[in-house]
Amino acid sequence: MVEINEITDEQISNWISKRYQPKEGEPDLPPQLSEFTNKSTDEVIKDLNRLPLFMTQLDEGDGEGGENLELEALKALAYEGEPDEIATNFKNQGNECYKEKKYKDAIEFYKKGLEIKCDVPEINGSLYLNRAACNLELKNYRRCINDCKECLKIQPTNIKAFFRAAKAYFAIEKYDEAIEVLEYAVKIDNKNAAINTLLRTVKDKKRFLWETEQQKLKVEQQKEQIRQTLKAAIDARGMTILKTSKPSEIIKETELHLENENDIESQLIFPAVIMYPTTDEFDFVAEVSELTTPYELMELVLDRPDEYFEDPRHVNFKPKRLEAYMETESGGLIKVGKKVSINSALVSQSPKVPLFDNSLRIYFVPKAESSDWIKAWSKQNALEKRA
Repeated sequence: MVEINEITDEQISNWISKRYQPKEGEPDLPPQLSEFTNKSTDEVIKDLNRLPLFMTQLDEGDGEGGENLELEALKALAYEGEPDEIATNFKNQGNECYKEKKYKDAIEFYKKGLEIKCDVPEINGSLYLNRAACNLELKNYRRCINDCKECLKIQPTNIKAFFRAAKAYFAIEKYDEAIEVLEYAVKIDNKNAAINTLLRTVKDKKRFLWETEQQKLKVEQQKEQIRQTLKAAIDARGMTILKTSKPSEIIKETELHLENENDIESQLIFPAVIMYPTTDEFDFVAEVSELTTPYELMELVLDRPDEYFEDPRHVNFKPKRLEAYMETESGGLIKVGKKVSINSALVSQSPKVPLFDNSLRIYFVPKAESSDWIKAWSKQNALEKRA
């Protein structure tokens, strides 16, 4: 039986390049070929491609919209012979496509081979196995696994089928399935290097992921323990935390925490927003201890060059000329003693002074302007700003 595409374009080209020149006593070219003597290689190949035996390109028409008789002859030729011969022919053509990395074309040939339904197990097993290889290359992992299963139904000890199925399972991160397949293959052939190497790789990957997950779990457990300890510390102090609808971005980047994260009796450390309402200015301090006094905080934030205080707006921005105020839960204000720890105001139950978004909010107002500022303060506005 003659196989389709048995003669390649390269072979035809090589033949044409060797012009036939009959010597004395030798026959002339037959009439069918004599016309090629004066044609170029490309022209000859184009003409030969119209013949079923040499055809490498299949046109569905004859160029004029009619039936391509040569194509029909080629199709008929492909199905001549016994079923096992036809299936083998399609398998071989698929193998040639696979070698050239034309995986989709190879799959089509293997599919045609399987459609023949020959009764030779080795041929059908190879067709499934080879199609699995193509699907693996194309990352059609589920199809690869299914083809391997079909192959193993026919050839239960086919090591390559186990190997390709395991590679596909590994690619889709089904590590347990891959290990199960490989361990079964080891029982059949415990000396197969490819199987043993892949089994180690899959097990190492699974172990790495398990260890990584355990580490993440441990970190999360530690974080949760810290959160619970912090909550217990806040509850023990009787402090209140209010969440606003639009917390400041600078606050989001910092955290309320305990100086010793595992000790509820250690100092609370929180970010602080210091407001200067008479000038519409503010300062931000990332870490302030609950035992800090407003006066110490004033000294910290107002440690500035003399030029700063030469500005008329800042003339009274000296610790001794300032007063400290904090908002109450109900939207009002309380004056905070400058030499008393901030903690004293936060733990007081009446009036209730909250932390806002886990941060301290405190107002520094010059004494000379505090009366007018307090009169202008609106509880309603304060509550609306929180919402």
